[in-house]
Amino acid sequence: MKRESHDQRIALFIDFENLVTRTGHSADNFDLQPALDTLLEKGKVVFRRAYADWTRFAAATQRLHDKGVELIDVPPSTRAGKNGADVRLVIDALELCYLREHIDTFVLASGDSDFCPLAYKLRENDRTVIGMAVKEATSPLFVKACDEFIYLRAPGKRREASDPVPREKAPVKEKVIPEIAKEATAALLSKATAPINPSAIKAAIVRREPDFDEHDHGFSSFSRLLEAMEVAGLLRREQGAKGQWYVLPPAETP
Repeated sequence: MKRESHDQRIALFIDFENLVTRTGHSADNFDLQPALDTLLEKGKVVFRRAYADWTRFAAATQRLHDKGVELIDVPPSTRAGKNGADVRLVIDALELCYLREHIDTFVLASGDSDFCPLAYKLRENDRTVIGMAVKEATSPLFVKACDEFIYLRAPGKRREASDPVPREKAPVKEKVIPEIAKEATAALLSKATAPINPSAIKAAIVRREPDFDEHDHGFSSFSRLLEAMEVAGLLRREQGAKGQWYVLPPAETP
């Protein structure tokens, strides 16, 4: 069967100062791995770059290096170092857009509305734009400028849990699948003519419920939610030749 979906080739641009200002994050506790896990469900992150005056955020540099992130140092100017980092990020993103046609998805890790023009320009060039930031420190204008938005959880923000044992430790088959996930997935699969990329399922859910977060329902990742839905007979998953996963309608019962 010919696949209409394909793994996205993703470029990640991080406005680091924005992510650690008024968000609960700091250079000491910032962890990029949850965000990378989410992006890797969509495809391959082929470009990773973060911008900041790194003399201010030295505590984060080693962990970012370990994740394969290139650090672009933007020393403060006499006026505003923050603006300098923003301008450098915009220039690099547009240059990559025009020179690397195989990169089809741009992730802008920032909540700053100053990046709205960049998001619009990338979309004009037929690129998918995903925003990424802490919800409480994100401009609604920037959210609307993106095709999709991924909200990062602020450190120390707890999820409500009635179970004495953490829900994420429960077997997948015992977890409660949110109704919004069932409805959005069923609607998308009913129209599918080929296997679907998991990111399309997540996007369909978020379109119906912008605040949706699988972690709030006891799942450590979106792939774990899909696994639970497969166990419940709501869909099938199929692994491609390169190890990527695709989603199909559930098998028909004879």
